[in-house]
Amino acid sequence: MSEKIFIFDTTLRDGEQSPGASMNKQEKFRLAQQLVLLNVDVIEAGFPIASVGDFDCVKNIAGNIKGLQVAGLARCNEKDIDRAWEALKNGEDPRIHTFLATSDIHMRHKLKMNRDQVLELAVASVKHAAKYTSNVEFSAEDATRSDIDFVCQVFEAVIEAGARTVNFPDTTGYALPGEHGEQIRYLIANIPNIDKAIVSVHCHNDLGLAVANSLAAINSGARQVECTINGLGERAGNTAMEEVVMAIRTRPDQVDVHTDVVTEHIHPSSRLVSTITGMPVQPNKAIVGANAFAHEAGIHQDGVLKERTTYEIMNPSDIGLTKGNLVLGKHSGRHALKDRIEVMGYSLSNAELDRVFSRFKDLADLRKDIFDEDIEAIIMDEIIKIPEVYELVSLGVMSGSMKLPTAAVRLKINGEEKEGAAIGVGPIDATYRTIAELTGTSSQLLFFSVSSFAGGTDALGDVLVRIEDKGKVVIGHGLDPDIITAAGKAYLNGLNRLVFLQKESEKNN
Repeated sequence: MSEKIFIFDTTLRDGEQSPGASMNKQEKFRLAQQLVLLNVDVIEAGFPIASVGDFDCVKNIAGNIKGLQVAGLARCNEKDIDRAWEALKNGEDPRIHTFLATSDIHMRHKLKMNRDQVLELAVASVKHAAKYTSNVEFSAEDATRSDIDFVCQVFEAVIEAGARTVNFPDTTGYALPGEHGEQIRYLIANIPNIDKAIVSVHCHNDLGLAVANSLAAINSGARQVECTINGLGERAGNTAMEEVVMAIRTRPDQVDVHTDVVTEHIHPSSRLVSTITGMPVQPNKAIVGANAFAHEAGIHQDGVLKERTTYEIMNPSDIGLTKGNLVLGKHSGRHALKDRIEVMGYSLSNAELDRVFSRFKDLADLRKDIFDEDIEAIIMDEIIKIPEVYELVSLGVMSGSMKLPTAAVRLKINGEEKEGAAIGVGPIDATYRTIAELTGTSSQLLFFSVSSFAGGTDALGDVLVRIEDKGKVVIGHGLDPDIITAAGKAYLNGLNRLVFLQKESEKNN
C-alpha cells in the first residue's frame, strides 16, 4: 500500500494574499465547504491576529466545518498564538501553525536576531502552542535559502518541544527540483527525532517550479504538501493543488504515494475560486484551463476519436469536467435542475436552490438552450454575494455610430433609489461615469475584460473588472445576457467590495 500525502490547502490564507483576491466571511465559508467536498486534509483558514475579519472567518470555519483539520497561522509570539487558539478552539482537530524565519538574510535584516535567539524563540513558541493542542506545525520561513544544518537544529528542537509537523518552505520560489529533493533527503537523514513529525513543503512559483519542487520533495520523503487551488497566491503564486494531486494519480509508477482528494470536485472548486477571487484561469493552465482537454489539430482529433488515450493522459470526468452540453430548458423543473447541480459537484440548501431556480427560469425564457456553464455562472452570481450597498435597479443606454453614447442608470443606494445620466466615449464608459456620479466614488478602472459562457450571440456575458481606490485594489464580477448590464453589475460589485474593505479596516482600527 502506498503512503499517503497530506494535502494542506492554504487558498484561504496564502492564496488570499494575491492582490485584489481578498474574500469576505461568506465567501471563505463557501470555499471551505467546497474543500470539504474535495476531502483535503487541512484547511489553513487564515491569520487570526491579522484583523478582526480574519479572526471571525477562522472562528466561523473552525466551529462549523467538520471532517478535517482547520489551521490558523501565527507568528512566533504568545499574542499571535493565543489569538489563533481563540479562533480555532472549537474545531474538531485544530492546528496552530507557527512560523519563524531561519535564513541569514531574514534574521539579519527583518528579525534583527541571531541564530541562538531564533532557536530559543522557536522552541518557546512551539511549547506555548502545545499547551493548547498537540496538533502544532512549525515552519522555517525562507528555509531553502537557510543553512541546512541550522534548519536541522531548529527542527530537532521544535519536534522535541511538541511540533507534530515541520514545514520546509521555499518562500521565495528559489529552489530547483533536484536541489529541493536533496534538501528534504538531508533533513530526514540528519534529524534524529524526525520520525516523530511529518515533513511538509510549501513551494512558491517564482521560477515556475513550485509543482516540480513539491513532487521532488515527495519522492525524497516529504509527506505533506501545502498548496492552493489554481496555484493562487502572491507574486507568481503557490503550488497548484490540482496539478500535484493529478500528477500523483496519473504517474503512480514514478510517484508511489496517494492522496485522499476526491478529484471529481477539482473542476468545480477551480471555478469557485476563480469566481470568488476574480482571478481567471489562463486557457492553457494545466488540469483546469479551458484548453486542458481541447484538441484542435486534425491528427489529435482523429486520434482521440479513435482512442481517447492517444492524446489524453487523464479522463476529463476524473476532475469533474462534465460533457453534457445541452441538458435543460424552460420546461425543466426544479428537481431536474437540482439533479444537474449535484452532478456538477455543488450542494445547495433549499433556499439557495430556490434563488438559483428563479434565475434559471428567467434565463430560460430568454434562451432556448441552457448549458452547464450557464448554471454554474448563476450559482456563482446568486450564492456567492457580498453585502450590497449599491444595487442596480435599471440601466438603459443609447449608442451607435451616429449617436453620442449616453447611459441612464437607476441605483438603490443603502435602500434609497437614485437615478442619473451621463455621456461617455462608449456605452460602458457612459455607464461607469453615471454610476460614479450617483455613488460619489472616484475609483480608477485598472482592468476590464468580457467573455461568455457557452456560445452564441445570446450567451451569458461575464464581465471582470479590477478597480482601485485609495490604495485598495478589488475585483468586480458581473453576469447578464446583456453585456452592458453585466459591465454595470461588475463595476457595482467592485464598489461594494471596496465598501466592505473600508468597513473592515475601520472595524480593525
